[in-house]
Amino acid sequence: MKYEPHEYQRYATRYIEEHPCSAVLLDMGLGKTSITLTAIANLLFDRFEVHKVLVIAPLRVARDTWSAELIKWDEMHHLTYSVAVGTEAERKAALMRKADIYLINRENVQWLIEKSKLPFDYDMVVVDELSSFKNHQSKRFKALMQVRPRIKHIVGLTGTPASNGLMDLWAEFKVIDMGKRLGRFITRYRQEYFVPDAMNGQIVYSYRPKPGAEAAIYRQISDITISMKSTDHLKMPELISSAYKVYLSPDERDAYDEMKKQFVLDLPDGEIIAANAAALSGKLSQLANGAIYDDTGSVVPIHDRKLDALEDIIESANGKPLLVAYWYQHDLERIMKRLHERHIPFSKLDKADSIRRWNNGEIPVALIHPASAGHGLNLQTGGSTIVWFGLTWSLELYSQTIARLWRQGQSSETVVVQHIPDAPTHRKERDPG
Repeated sequence: MKYEPHEYQRYATRYIEEHPCSAVLLDMGLGKTSITLTAIANLLFDRFEVHKVLVIAPLRVARDTWSAELIKWDEMHHLTYSVAVGTEAERKAALMRKADIYLINRENVQWLIEKSKLPFDYDMVVVDELSSFKNHQSKRFKALMQVRPRIKHIVGLTGTPASNGLMDLWAEFKVIDMGKRLGRFITRYRQEYFVPDAMNGQIVYSYRPKPGAEAAIYRQISDITISMKSTDHLKMPELISSAYKVYLSPDERDAYDEMKKQFVLDLPDGEIIAANAAALSGKLSQLANGAIYDDTGSVVPIHDRKLDALEDIIESANGKPLLVAYWYQHDLERIMKRLHERHIPFSKLDKADSIRRWNNGEIPVALIHPASAGHGLNLQTGGSTIVWFGLTWSLELYSQTIARLWRQGQSSETVVVQHIPDAPTHRKERDPG
């Protein structure tokens, strides 16, 4: 297929070529992979400024998305690439193979730099999903910073650079410019732009930006950053959000309320205790979905309300493909069991073959976990409806998962996001008085 870029894509490509370090903050669906590949090809063979490129990405994006883009566009066919995922032996073999571009998943960055015993001789690095380097204490961040001075050209790609707040930006831009713009140390960054928010004595749990801090931070990084929104550059399908509410029985609602108030749930076989507020939120989410882990890790079923709702949604879709997002492992197991019982064909989207079959329209119900497939996968040709069986706490993963369907290339005029929330018990179901 011939690659015919939009004007904004040409601009972004030129920006990458002309800036040795750049943060390219492209909204979901704007084609950041093809933009970056075009820049890589030009830097390799037209400008002769780089010779060996490393792309760091989430596992499935490294394994499937980048290679699919390289195969898809005629203009990219001259680029050779090697995918370094799998066992250690497979990764080493891939990295020793002669290629222009080497693709590795972010979990193996530390292995590559500190343990592989292979020379780090990449003069260009692309970090796909820069937000995965927002934790300055992570091993992948520390490992990459060890070799950062050797990298001549670096590109950070993401659509959600500060999903949890402006504090995320420090580590991400330290990777890009080694601390030139936001400071070499996070303590200085905090002192300059933030004030303590939630505190317990001298212990600070969170910070909030000082007045004017957001604009000041953006000014500091503006010379190496471009940001684009899909709604400004593309004719996007209409995004429709709806809810299929489920109603708990009085006993089920009482169990939820008891857990919420007392941090304890009494069950026939014992108690389930939430040690703190964070554990409580997780337990309540599980309970709302219909099952809960006890203290031994066993699954205790509570209700099937959401499973019944999902079955209704699948039936009403009348064969239209549905992407179903789950969060807990017991959600997946219970969904799979119900679909088996009802003889409804389905597949997990966890391998290249299942992704291909979904995009070919061969899978009527696809099960997806936001943490493993929330970034980078192109799923828009397989369907236009996503059902959230249970929500994630992460706004970034929520937005990115929806963007697998709501993106450029979606042929449907609408993308439907269907939630299954639980609602208060019907008043008529409660005993009088």
